[in-house]
Amino acid sequence: MTERMLLTVDRALAEGVLVPDAWVETADGIITAVGQGAPPRAPDLELRGVTLVPGFVDLHCHGGGGSAFDDGAPDWEAVDRFHGERGSTSRAVSLVTAPLDELLPRVAAAARRCAVDPSLLGIHLEGPFLADSHRGAHDASALRAPTPDAVEQLLDAGEGRILQVTIAPELPGALDAIGSFADAGARVAVGHTGADAATARAAFDAGATLLTHACNAMPPLHHRAPGPLAAALLDERVTLEAIADGHHVAPEMLALLLRSAPGRIALVTDAMAAAGMPDGDYRIGALDVRVVGGLPRLAADGTIAGSTLTLDRAVRVLVAAGVPFEVAVDAATRAPANAVGRDDLGRIRVGARADLVALDARLEVVGVWRASTR
Repeated sequence: MTERMLLTVDRALAEGVLVPDAWVETADGIITAVGQGAPPRAPDLELRGVTLVPGFVDLHCHGGGGSAFDDGAPDWEAVDRFHGERGSTSRAVSLVTAPLDELLPRVAAAARRCAVDPSLLGIHLEGPFLADSHRGAHDASALRAPTPDAVEQLLDAGEGRILQVTIAPELPGALDAIGSFADAGARVAVGHTGADAATARAAFDAGATLLTHACNAMPPLHHRAPGPLAAALLDERVTLEAIADGHHVAPEMLALLLRSAPGRIALVTDAMAAAGMPDGDYRIGALDVRVVGGLPRLAADGTIAGSTLTLDRAVRVLVAAGVPFEVAVDAATRAPANAVGRDDLGRIRVGARADLVALDARLEVVGVWRASTR
């Protein structure tokens, strides 16, 4: 979207407020004006029966459309096309656990792609600094403690493009590593952890500001052992990821999360290569995965292994669970953008990037406009 354009819509979600009879003007990929009622000139595009919302922002995505970022030569365009057509205009490059000599070149390749692809927010290292007890769909043999040398090598390979890192804070050296990553400008997430609430609080005090896929790969809430979930819900500094596919977290729990931490729940897909593809056999990192009914599980033991979710469907799942539309969209747009310091994304306001999505009455994506193309 490089030319000047004026859109009129039945309603637009601007800065969290539904504005009826709205219009949005853009120029050179930036929103230049937002208004209600008669537009300042004849519109270039009139949309009826739709709601205009910001482009979705995905902080945790491993792939889709048949390709994964961990592939030796990922099909970047296939992943972008699949998620982009479903309203995800910005996403992280999430990499699963691998031996360091395999992970470092993947990080370097992802950094090079991020440098030329405006849809990519940066690199998310989901591993290798995870607890074996809560490793989920990660290769146990490649897990390791976050030593200063490993941290330095990953930061060097990332060339300033590491967006976030998931760390189990109970690991030896984890609190120091959290500080090192945070000092380098990366966001740190507590996740794949067996930590208690006190250890999680120590991680947040050390600089962690995210919780990787809340409720999953961590101890559950318990009235005498509240764990990292309670610590994150009670800490205003922390944004909690949530996989709203109806499998990872029950709809009632999703609604509870949204009520408990308003503005701090970020919907993520955790999508793997099978997203958008038929059921069958796939891989996530070094592990074999079987997808049945759209749900990926490790072939070895049945552990859920990522998802085939898209953010438009996540919004629909939340709304079906009783979450207000505005709140559901916020969790897919403004909240994740804020979590990584991107106030130019995830909102319809003057000065924001002109990433826009049109939803019909069933909340299906019927149009996507992006600030820039590759």
